[in-house]
Amino acid sequence: MADVVTPGGLRELIPAPHPDVAPLPPATARPCGVRTLRGVPYAEPAGVRPLELDLWLPADAPGAARPLVLFVHGGAWRRGRRDDMGPHTRAWEPGPFERLAAAGIAVACVDYRLSGEALFPAQLDDLRAALRWLTLRAAEVGVDPERVVVWGESAGGHLASLLALARGGPRLAGAVVWYGPADLTTPRPPFDPADPATPEALLLGAAPADVPERAVAASPSRQAHADAPPFFVVHGEADTMVAHTHGRDLAAALRAAGAPVELRTVPGADHGWHGADGTQVREIFDASLGFVRRVG
Repeated sequence: MADVVTPGGLRELIPAPHPDVAPLPPATARPCGVRTLRGVPYAEPAGVRPLELDLWLPADAPGAARPLVLFVHGGAWRRGRRDDMGPHTRAWEPGPFERLAAAGIAVACVDYRLSGEALFPAQLDDLRAALRWLTLRAAEVGVDPERVVVWGESAGGHLASLLALARGGPRLAGAVVWYGPADLTTPRPPFDPADPATPEALLLGAAPADVPERAVAASPSRQAHADAPPFFVVHGEADTMVAHTHGRDLAAALRAAGAPVELRTVPGADHGWHGADGTQVREIFDASLGFVRRVG
């Protein structure tokens, strides 16, 4: 006789296992021994899609716990893909994440709720959830949760900064910020904090000028403190979407607070490194990798 399951019990059996205990998908082998695990669920926020991450893992080394890059994609908080480091790196072979893994650094490329799905601070909550999951499953994937460097570009750089500056959670080893917004309160062309149609306003749910406390909480330059981890901030001097003064002012705020920071500006480079040549972009990537190696 078949087992009898009540409707309530059946509702518990049908869903996929919770991300905390779900089996990891099989790894795919790539050149240099790098392994990838794609579409790993890490959180199930109520009312929206499950959030996933991709893992890029170095070659097996029994007993080794690798440093980890938590990568946060851009896209004006409104769009974007977790496995995209920007237009200049899309044609790289091997790609940027495989290069990091080949250098002995694990990478987790994470989803987060976009501004059309949830308002700030949901995005920051999602990154915290990813850190929690990675800490919980650290032994399985071979990473050291105390050697995490967050790396973000554009809107992802903004979120990476906030994650690194967040108080009350695990202290990260460092932050790499590529051309990320640092201040959602001050007019900087083309950004106007009184405009309710900007990506920043869509993130906050209102024009930043109309929700000043929320705008300050979402401004990394206003959250700098002495206990912040080391930052590596890189910004193009010709950025027409996120003025290069964001990078300069974030670095200045960190220095004023007594936190370690290295700032590099790239002459002639627009947003996404447009205007920079391939050699410059590879140098920026290599310098960022070097920073991860030093602090992680």
